[in-house]
Amino acid sequence: MKTSPKVRYLLRFLALGYVLVLLIIPVGLILWRTFAPGLGQFFDWISTPAAISALNLSVLVVAIVVPLNVIFGVPTALMLARNRFRGKGILQAIIDLPFAVSPVVVGVALIVLWGSAGLLGFVEKDFGFKIIFGLPGIVLASVFATLPFVIREVEPVLHEIGTDQEQAAATLGSGWWQTFWRITLPSIRWGLTYGIVLTVARTLGEYGAVLIVSSNLPGESQTLTLLVADRYNRGTEYGAYALSTLLMAVSVVVLVVQVILDARRARAAKQA
Repeated sequence: MKTSPKVRYLLRFLALGYVLVLLIIPVGLILWRTFAPGLGQFFDWISTPAAISALNLSVLVVAIVVPLNVIFGVPTALMLARNRFRGKGILQAIIDLPFAVSPVVVGVALIVLWGSAGLLGFVEKDFGFKIIFGLPGIVLASVFATLPFVIREVEPVLHEIGTDQEQAAATLGSGWWQTFWRITLPSIRWGLTYGIVLTVARTLGEYGAVLIVSSNLPGESQTLTLLVADRYNRGTEYGAYALSTLLMAVSVVVLVVQVILDARRARAAKQA
């Protein structure tokens, strides 16, 4: 069924208008207000002690969350792709839970579980290990928010490559670790890298869950996203715009990396 030229142009106009209103105009306004006072003022806002501390904390959280997601995500993807077991559908649903549950709900659940009056509150009371309103709470909230990315990027690749090469390696006497390191890991490298990139982007941009479990104190437990909201609420709007622009710059870098990875993954699939 062919679509008339008028309908095609109308659909294009609606799509462009949708993108223009919801994306291009808001981003353009933030950029304009960021650099309106001058480039020097922009660097002054993003180089304050609070901004540097928030950036360092955000990078630290990323440095913790990414290895955790890789260490636990790859084995989970292997288990889901290579095994059939009772309750597999339930596990699949649990992994996708962060896509459906509000991050604020996640933060509240973490407080109920790990808070001083929570189910596991004895960890803080008896051992003095503070989880909520500290770095561990931020990490837990970020891990939950980013849980599906590595698993959902690696599992389809494992289904695609099958088990022939792994079985051949096992037949030749290769151990499980050697098989994984030399056969499986090279085969899933693009999917794993893509999952890591998505994890980094989501961790840096997480707000709702982190807001609930963080004390939001500058220099202690305030991430970049929390600092943006804090500056805006305090009336220092240009500071919020500057940090928003910094986060957008990181997002653009992540987007470029995604495009490069997509191209390389498609090229590798064609060669295979």
